[in-house]
Amino acid sequence: MKIGFIGLGNMGAPMAANLASAGHDVVGFDTMAKPDGLTMAGTAAAAVDGADVVITMLPNGDILRAVAADIHPAMKAGAVHLDCSTVDVASARAVAEMAETAGLTAVDAPVSGGIGGAAGGTLTFMAGGTEAGFATVSPLFDIMGQKAVHCGPAGNGQAAKICNNMILGVTMIATCEAFVLADKLGLDRQAMFDVVSTSSGYSWSMNAYCPAPGVGPQSPADNDYTPGFAADLMLKDLRLSQMAAEAADADTPMGEAAMALYQRFVEHEDGAGRDFSAMLPRFADRGRNAG
Repeated sequence: MKIGFIGLGNMGAPMAANLASAGHDVVGFDTMAKPDGLTMAGTAAAAVDGADVVITMLPNGDILRAVAADIHPAMKAGAVHLDCSTVDVASARAVAEMAETAGLTAVDAPVSGGIGGAAGGTLTFMAGGTEAGFATVSPLFDIMGQKAVHCGPAGNGQAAKICNNMILGVTMIATCEAFVLADKLGLDRQAMFDVVSTSSGYSWSMNAYCPAPGVGPQSPADNDYTPGFAADLMLKDLRLSQMAAEAADADTPMGEAAMALYQRFVEHEDGAGRDFSAMLPRFADRGRNAG
């Protein structure tokens, strides 16, 4: 396929490189990044000229809407706009409507797997849009990732992503709290892991991404909490979950509490630039009435 790729940052650049390595004709555009090995266009409109699929990987919904308004008139009729950004559900659905008006197909497919997954081609895609649109871009998912799930109509990819990450944020906080409580009760961390990882407290946060250094599989905790998934990004996703909850009139008190804790951690403590599992030392340094 001929592919236009807009947004070539830490995630977009390796995704585009994997597509090019697989033999696709990839033309990229970014206002800042200029990765090696890709054909770069001078404008977004030039990058999408004649493309069968245009992929966007952008920071937020406002930028996505602006880029869509810029590129949709320049895309050829029937082309697919595949957005892999993580944005609010309303923006994803608005862009899908814009695409339909322009005679295009839109698929929203945020990813899970982080920078390592982007580089290794092992991402998971959560896709919203039509069956036909999903079928068109499925071969690209096979190159950039290891799994793609069609979650339903436009916006449902974003819905799946933010619901998943709300669970992740809440369970990571609970896991970190439990380790600190175990410490203060005199329970060895390895014993704690051995029990919980094979009991009803089992979770991805404990078993695959343990926030305690030296316990369980290798994780960012073993590298001084250098981000695999940054606390800043978890805060972004939790904010999106609460925006969606408010719009849908859904009661999500644990998601709301997790958002407030990550906001304090990132914006008022030392969480910016650290992995989201660095909540463990954050709690370890605090007492019950720390505020």
